[in-house]
Amino acid sequence: MHGNQADRPEPRMNIFFDVDYTLITWDVKLRPGVHEVFTKLREQGHTIYLWSGVGPRWEVVRRFELHEHVANCYWKPLYNHHARLDELGIEVMPDFVVDDHLEIVEAFPGTQIKEPAMPLDTDTEMWRVYDTIQAFLATRTLSGA
Repeated sequence: MHGNQADRPEPRMNIFFDVDYTLITWDVKLRPGVHEVFTKLREQGHTIYLWSGVGPRWEVVRRFELHEHVANCYWKPLYNHHARLDELGIEVMPDFVVDDHLEIVEAFPGTQIKEPAMPLDTDTEMWRVYDTIQAFLATRTLSGA
């Protein structure tokens, strides 16, 4: 059957995650579910990037052993978001962003994440983010994007 959804590959995305209050807490603890969600996203063929308003956060990648998941780290544009991608050396277009700040989610498709819940082991936001990404993918697949 031509045009069957099962025949179409799922779209692969460039997914950009903020760092502070998105992946790590104020006292530099990794949010629960980061490794598991990153693993699932990569298994689906997505590319994961980190960006931060304070610069590339390779120290977070090293500290929490995220190197197998993260393709690159960048400065995050804090204003004129699209126009500053080239200036900041971001060579791929974000298809989906995850950030605790609403303005970045308003500039690119994505979802705003809540600050980590305390006690930390009760925090399930990364799984909500994963479900949101899956729902976004389903709409892209249906629309043929």
